[in-house]
Amino acid sequence: MSSETFLATFGLIGLRLVERHGIDPQRFARELGFASTAIPDAKTRLPSELGDIGFEKAMALIPEPAFALRAAECWHPSHLGTLGYAWLSSGSLRTALKRLERYSRILGQKASCKCGDTAEGLCFSFDTGRGDAPVGHAVADFALSLILSMCRTNLGAPLAPLSAGLRRPLPANRQPYDDFFGCRVAFGAAQDCFVLARHIADQPLPTANLELARTFDAILADQLAELSDNGLESRCRAYFLQELTSGEPTEEGLARALAMSRRTLQRKLRENGLTYRGLLEKTRHDLALRYLDDPDKTVTDITFLLGFSEQSAFTRAFKRWHGKSPSAYREQSARA
Repeated sequence: MSSETFLATFGLIGLRLVERHGIDPQRFARELGFASTAIPDAKTRLPSELGDIGFEKAMALIPEPAFALRAAECWHPSHLGTLGYAWLSSGSLRTALKRLERYSRILGQKASCKCGDTAEGLCFSFDTGRGDAPVGHAVADFALSLILSMCRTNLGAPLAPLSAGLRRPLPANRQPYDDFFGCRVAFGAAQDCFVLARHIADQPLPTANLELARTFDAILADQLAELSDNGLESRCRAYFLQELTSGEPTEEGLARALAMSRRTLQRKLRENGLTYRGLLEKTRHDLALRYLDDPDKTVTDITFLLGFSEQSAFTRAFKRWHGKSPSAYREQSARA
């Protein structure tokens, strides 16, 4: 079985999608092998094969070939984790689509996307990684409907691509596709894509926030690096990176995020010579050194970012690591 995974919160979008088509989402989830109430948060990942099985099941139950286009009605930025909020803070649709290209593997490791200029305009293409298999056509509909809906949300205005192409064969009824994209879709195309006019792609967005975007990018870069190594340690550290700003993560929360019991987590960590507390300490230590190198972050800011309840707790931990306070360490580093 492939080790490729996707962000588990896409499962929530999928359940909302089938519900839009009159299917009981609880039953649909149970038949896939898990309870819908157990679908985890944005830090948990599921096997890509499970996603394909879900699409195939939906295709068998829903007679409308264009059913997946309604995914545009079912998403929320939180379903994309940090990338969803980084998207909203992007300065332009070009920047947002480039950001999606750069970090798409966080959302799903099987698919990929590209964004670049053509003679016509800015072209965004999506490769499902499934060739011309029928499930690939449904995945393309699902993904492009989400992405175009995200563009429309960011722009805050109606948006129709200059053109759109889909690899799927011409359906018996093309109207749902033409209506959704707002242009005449080319079927049997070489790639699944849409093209935006350059002046639209480069138009400043009302939700732009450069400072937030940079912060999110730093988090996403860490997530992408952790994803390249699918080991238990990196998965634990990825969870800590996302949870620390909300306070100290719990061992129970980590176990839930990794879809295992607390006892199983402890056993697996022990087998790898690791402990929950040791990993949390190492993650905090590495982040503290990185944050202290940033002169724009105060010690108070870093205390919050590392999940400590008060600055004195951070100071005690840092003295344990380095024998000096965070402020003294920063001053010494500045003189070096």
